[in-house]
Formats: sequence, C-alpha cells, structure tokens
Amino acid sequence: MAQQSPVSVEDEPHHHVLLKNESVLVVRVALAPGESTLFHTHSYDRVTIDLTDTTITREKLGNPEIVREATKPEDVAAPALNGPFIHRVHNIGSGVFEALDVELLHRPKQPGGTAAAKVEAENPSARVYKWTLEPGTSSPMHAHVRPYLIVSATPLTLKMTDPEGKSFTHEVKAGDVHWVDAKVTHTLANEGTTAGQIVEIELK
Repeated sequence: MAQQSPVSVEDEPHHHVLLKNESVLVVRVALAPGESTLFHTHSYDRVTIDLTDTTITREKLGNPEIVREATKPEDVAAPALNGPFIHRVHNIGSGVFEALDVELLHRPKQPGGTAAAKVEAENPSARVYKWTLEPGTSSPMHAHVRPYLIVSATPLTLKMTDPEGKSFTHEVKAGDVHWVDAKVTHTLANEGTTAGQIVEIELK
C-alpha cells in the first residue's frame, strides 16, 4: 500500500483552526478513541497543551518507532523545529484526545527582554508560563511587554486585575484562547470553586 502523502496542519481533518494571524496559528486537535490523524506537517516552532486524559501514540513519517504517551490536562511542551516535522497521532486510549497546537509563525523583529514569570517551557520563538490557581488564589502581578496568547487549559472563573484595581471576570472553558497584542500588567485569579490552569504563551 502506498504511503499517504502528508498534508498541512490546516488541511488535516482532525485539526480545527481557532485563530490565525501574522504571529500564530492556533488549532484544536480532537480524536475519538481509535481515531488517527493523517500524516501532517509542522513547519514552525510550536507549543502544545493537552486538554484531556487518554493515551496516544505518535509516529514520525519514515520512522518505524512509535512513541506511546499518556496525556493529561495542562501538560505543556514547546518543541523547536529545525525543519519540517511530519507525523501522525493515534488515540489508543478510552477517552477523547483533545489538545491545542500553537504554531509560532512570526515574532517581533526586536528581541524580547526578561521573562514575565517562571518559565514552564520555551523554544527560540516563545516562552510559556503556566499558572495553577486554587480557588480564591491569584498569580503575582506580572507584566507582558510582548504579544502573547492566553489559554485556559481547564474550565475556570478567571478574574484579571490591573495595577489600578480595575478587573474583569470571565467564565472560560478548556481550550479557550485570546490573543493580546498590547503591553499588559495584571494578576490572574481563580474566582471559582475548583482548581484551574491558565497558560500564557509570550513571543520572544
């Protein structure tokens, strides 16, 4: 049987585009138990955020080794690419596999400064911050001077407050994303009754 020709991430049927601009491409991957993606190509540094508990395998094109991986909500990785990366994913678990894949298409011409907070993961294009917030707790005040993507890895009642005390509260779902292309200083607080996780992906 002839091997399937790779498709782009945007053309892979299980990858659904949530957001695309000149800086990022954000896709949500969804695989029911037993389903597989087609072989597809990643061409940029990226950040992945798992949203569900299950077990998957990853298979690189032309490589007989199949990597088995357990996933859980808020797991974060930041692979750096030195060229096109072609693979497919198979959900071998009993639950649905969902994840966000953020392709970092372009970063500002001027290099970024210091990190806004503790770095959870990074690659040459972005730093990733992960905030695990128990009910009633908040992050330290921190400043973003670069464009960034804020991601809810879990459902959460999220309250954001600026240094002057002005605040906004949002009910967010797992996988919700928001792009911010402005300088922002804020805290992130969990106003709900269960723990939640917020991920911020800041361009370097």
